[in-house]
Formats: sequence, C-alpha cells, structure tokens
Amino acid sequence: MAVVSNSAILSKYLALEQKGQVQVEYVWIDGFSQLRSKTKTVDKVPTSVSDLSEWNYDGSSTGQAEGHDSDVLIQPVALFSDPFRGGDNKFVICETFNPDGTPHKSNYRFECEKIMTLYADSKPWFGIEQEYMLFDPETNKPYGWPKHGFPEPQGKYYCGVGAGKIFGRDIIEAHYRACLYAGVNISGVNAEVAPGQFEFQVGPCEGISMGDHLWAARYLLERVSEDFGIVVSIHPKPIKGDWNGAGCHTNFSTEEMRNEGGLAAIEKSIQKIGKRHAAHIAVYGEDNDQRLTGRHETGRIDQFSYGVANRGASIRIPRHVGKEGKGYFEDRRPASNMDPYRVTAIILESTFADI
Repeated sequence: MAVVSNSAILSKYLALEQKGQVQVEYVWIDGFSQLRSKTKTVDKVPTSVSDLSEWNYDGSSTGQAEGHDSDVLIQPVALFSDPFRGGDNKFVICETFNPDGTPHKSNYRFECEKIMTLYADSKPWFGIEQEYMLFDPETNKPYGWPKHGFPEPQGKYYCGVGAGKIFGRDIIEAHYRACLYAGVNISGVNAEVAPGQFEFQVGPCEGISMGDHLWAARYLLERVSEDFGIVVSIHPKPIKGDWNGAGCHTNFSTEEMRNEGGLAAIEKSIQKIGKRHAAHIAVYGEDNDQRLTGRHETGRIDQFSYGVANRGASIRIPRHVGKEGKGYFEDRRPASNMDPYRVTAIILESTFADI
C-alpha cells in the first residue's frame, strides 16, 4: 500500500477553496519575550486591523497573569498576509492589555508609539539587522556542526557559498520568501561569521512600524523553522568560546540627518546617546554582557565609543556617511534578543532629550 506523507495530505486540504470565511492568526509577545499565537475564523477578508475584533487568552500560561484572574486582552495592530495558509488568510501582530484596558507591563509597544507620535515630524527611519543561530534539536548543537568536536574556526563562513560552509540555506530562503509574501519590509539576508548563524535585515521602516515588522519577521522565522524541525536561537552568545555572538544592530536616521549637512545632526544625536549609555544598555537585551566584551567586533559593555567605519565601537558611522556628510548611524550594542519597541523608542527619545 502506498504511503502518503503528512505534507502531501496537508497540501490537499490547503488547496480547498474557502467558503467566504478566512483564518486570522493572532500573534502576541508573552511574559518571556517569546511569541505566541492562536487562530480565529472571521467572516470577511480583513483589509486593516480595524476590521478585526479584540480577543483574549490565558495569561497564566504565558507568564502574564495569575490563575485567579488570567484573562489578557489582545488588540490587533499590524496586519500581514499569511504565507503558510495562503489565499486571503492573514496574521496580525497584537498588543496586550489588562482586563481594565491598561497596557500589560510586557506591552512595550504602547509607550513606543507615544514616543514615535511625539517626534513624528522628524520622520525617524530605522533598519534592524537580526542575527540568529539555527540549532539541531537532536544534537543540541548549531545546525550543521559535527556531532563530536567543533567545525573549523571562523573565517570561511561569513557570506560563504558551498557545502561545508553553509548549513540551512533552504530554511533561510523559505523565510525570505515568506517575509516577501507577507508584506514584511525585509531588505536582505546573509550567512554570518559562525557556521549555522545567519542574519536578515528589516527596513527602512518609519516609526512604530519598525517594531511591528521585526516581530512579524521573527514570527515567520519561527514558523518556517518549525516546519523544518529546527530550533531558532536569538541568544546574544549562543556558543561559548571564540565565536561571534549575535546582535541586532539598529540603524537610525531622522530627516535632518538624511539631508545635506546631516552629519552634524548625526554626531549631536550620538553624543546625547552616549550620555545615556547605561540607560540604553538596560533595555538592549538580556545576557548582553556575554557578547559586548570588546572582542568579536563589539565594544565593551561598560564603555561608550563611536567612530567612522569602526565595528569595534558602540556606534558606527558608515564610511560613506562620513564622506557624503549625511545619512544614518548604526548602534551596534543591541543584543539579538532585544525588543525593537524598547530599542527604537530610547534611541529616538535620547536624540531629542534635553541633555
């Protein structure tokens, strides 16, 4: 008797036409800065978040509520096409709220949007470079690493091509296509310094949409990797020893910085940010001290520095920006597990702080 694979069975059902109803995946951030989701059937194709109703879930199971009063409300804020179900199906990034309507303490988007609205006239643009590592759950080692021992040292893997250098390109390509289909503003991907380590870039995005699009891209990466049976790690030091950590370099500019003579505004912003170094580090991700050591293309966590084309500095001004006298800067301190709402908010807030 012929054996039919689960994927073939699923494909058959996905090909069925829906009869006027669509599926919407509600995606939110839990109390551990991890993603959760569940599905709702809606009677018409939503064209904006205003077409979708508020929902709720059991916060006692996500680290966000006690069992005696466990409802947490979720409000849709950013709508995307669903690449897994296809058709008119959608997924939506949601904010979390307490039963009384106040933002949940794990809802960093709420305050971020206030800051983005306050300084909207400056037209703040962000671009985030998300580094991550793929892990094989059977060996608990990075995907493609030998079962015993270690691969060759760093050197040949960054933007590498060919077997023995790249492990998991099919996952990376699937994620890239999923982002493009969904409408995520993904601008590129590349293999990183350690084998099994990769990066994707999202942006430029203006204001609050930066956080929405990065979380959407993270959701899609988790879902794609789930299909491959591979685990995604965004820990800032996934492998101890002489291996690069993982960051979330955050590029930033205002309209003034992008215009002629903008370098002066860039340097003014950087100097203000430097005076609030400790406040920035406090929201730049957990275990970032394991990564910001002054080695492996990082600045020290206890020191602030900046320079043109300096990848060992806290903030780098790209060489072409220094030459042209306008553009953007790159904050290299945020860890790979940072919350983009917190990071983009404090960068913009510090830029206009009265210091």
